[in-house]
Amino acid sequence: MVSNLVVVAIVLGGVAVGVALRRNRLWREAGRALVRRRPLAIAVVALYVLVALADSIYWRGGELEGSDVVSQHEAMSLIDRAFSGTAEASYSAPLADVEFYGGRGLERPGRHPLGTDILGRDVLYLALKGARVALLIGGVTSAIAIPLALFFGISAGYFGGRIDDGVFFLISTLSAIPGLLLLIALIMVLGQSTASVCLALAVTSWVGFCRIVRGETFKLRELEFVQAARSLGVSEPRIIVRHILPNLIHLVVITYVLMFSGLVLSEAVLSWLGIGIQGSWGQMIVQASDELSREPVVWWNLTAAGAALFGLILAVNFVGDAVRDVLDPRTLREDG
Repeated sequence: MVSNLVVVAIVLGGVAVGVALRRNRLWREAGRALVRRRPLAIAVVALYVLVALADSIYWRGGELEGSDVVSQHEAMSLIDRAFSGTAEASYSAPLADVEFYGGRGLERPGRHPLGTDILGRDVLYLALKGARVALLIGGVTSAIAIPLALFFGISAGYFGGRIDDGVFFLISTLSAIPGLLLLIALIMVLGQSTASVCLALAVTSWVGFCRIVRGETFKLRELEFVQAARSLGVSEPRIIVRHILPNLIHLVVITYVLMFSGLVLSEAVLSWLGIGIQGSWGQMIVQASDELSREPVVWWNLTAAGAALFGLILAVNFVGDAVRDVLDPRTLREDG
């Protein structure tokens, strides 16, 4: 129920934001310019998002091919139902008719485009399931870390004094702790779950961007338009919202993209250490690493997870680069 409500909220929020942006001429033109610059990358990211949303819609019931009594009473997503009853006995190569070891015939020959793993699960199914985890790790964690960095960075850079001293002490303390050790400690304390991993990654990821925001705010607060607004009696919160934040948007976009990619890769490292998230591409890669020593080599599990991870990160980087070009005022002046 919670997952379904979150999906509804995301879809409604996306529609509301889209309608609001279309009513504004500046944002409408920026959206068109973005589509012109990177149409393929946007389509790839949208495909990943659709797959993740399809894996987040759950309900119980329904007669599913090959499912047992217990499975029929469990909540299953759209992805689960699409691949219900596709399991085999063990490994099978992509589009094979027989098992990889033993040569016995498959129950569903030719229906596994990426083959099956050691438990007979369809590798395409596992790769699609990993999209939801990757978007949760990259999107949710960035959405937590970036506002934290903006709040502390702008507060320190704009107001200075004791606030700056306190924030600088905090970020210096966190920077002095090895990031991986702090991450492992937080996950051990909070528990090994998706929410705890996202929170732990956010706590260890906001410091670097906070330093950048702090330095940029130091520069912005001394510019003429900020001084003019202050002399006209504009309140400090209004100056921050109307003059400081808009000039940090391009940094936010760049940081979001870089942080998104880094966080998804960080989860793969955590999976290698045994504290990753169940069903992630990182776990697929870790499990497939042992299969490279088999004879003959079982290569399709590693290839599927690596290709899915590479495709998402590459597409997000392309889209982020295009968004930066569209939103950065300096880039717009150069294009003009």
